[in-house]
Amino acid sequence: QVQLQESGGGLVQAGGSLRLSCAASGGTFSNYAMGWFRQTPGKEREFVAAINRNGGSTYYADSVKGRFTISRDNAKNTVYLQMNSLKPEDTAIYYCAGRFLVVSTENNYNFWGQGTQVTVSS
Repeated sequence: QVQLQESGGGLVQAGGSLRLSCAASGGTFSNYAMGWFRQTPGKEREFVAAINRNGGSTYYADSVKGRFTISRDNAKNTVYLQMNSLKPEDTAIYYCAGRFLVVSTENNYNFWGQGTQVTVSS
């Protein structure tokens, strides 16, 4: 069973930056594609970014393309989400997720973290 723990959320002004981290334990990290999703009250969880097992391929939602960067360090069992040029509409709870072997942009990951709040003020 893989456990995921996010960190790095907080309050930031519009135009600012945050870096989210997600530390994995309990499994072989390099066996898992990783993704970031976000959710606001009353809305479904939406895809933000994903990365394949070796970090060679990345995928982004159109709403964050060019502003967010996903990366991973398999030696540290950690995936990151660098968020730049943040907008108030980026405010959400951000979740990291792991999926065995195959990367996906859908809400079909096997393991999920507890989430970290990101709030962007205008």
